Amino acid sequence: MGKSIFLALLTVESLAVREGELPTVSNLDLNRYMGLWYEIARFNHSFERNLTGVTAEYRLQENGKIQVINSGHKDSLNGELKRAKGKAKQPNPAEPGKLKVSFFLFFYADYYILELDQEYRWVLIGSSSQKYLWILSRTPHLPQEVLDGILKLARKHGYDTSKLIFVEQPISD
Repeated sequence: MGKSIFLALLTVESLAVREGELPTVSNLDLNRYMGLWYEIARFNHSFERNLTGVTAEYRLQENGKIQVINSGHKDSLNGELKRAKGKAKQPNPAEPGKLKVSFFLFFYADYYILELDQEYRWVLIGSSSQKYLWILSRTPHLPQEVLDGILKLARKHGYDTSKLIFVEQPISD
């Protein structure tokens, strides 16, 4: 019996550590989060390979779901525009930073808001695994000191930031 209790405690402790590694924001105003975001950096994945000038636009629907439109140019800022339309939802309002996103039928993936600027100027997004990571901003570029701070937060969450691809964005005025 003592061995069973030990294993149960070890399992609970492991789950707590896993949860502790990927905490999400505890407050999220969906209305403020809506709108256009520029992709500053991401991990490399086939669904975004060779895309530049990438943006994500979120629109809150009357039914509480979120329309997602991801756009990017193939190979260069002047390349062919690619778009992916999807949907997102907040399954548990008690965990506002844990969203689900889908671009194909009813198959949803984790969309974890790990860190969010108090003024909603930038966001660090991950998932329940450390395979996915994005840095988004309301502007096409971030000041270096802000970016350095976000990278530090990503490392604190256990991400290897050397794997990030920095996305080319148009020059802003």
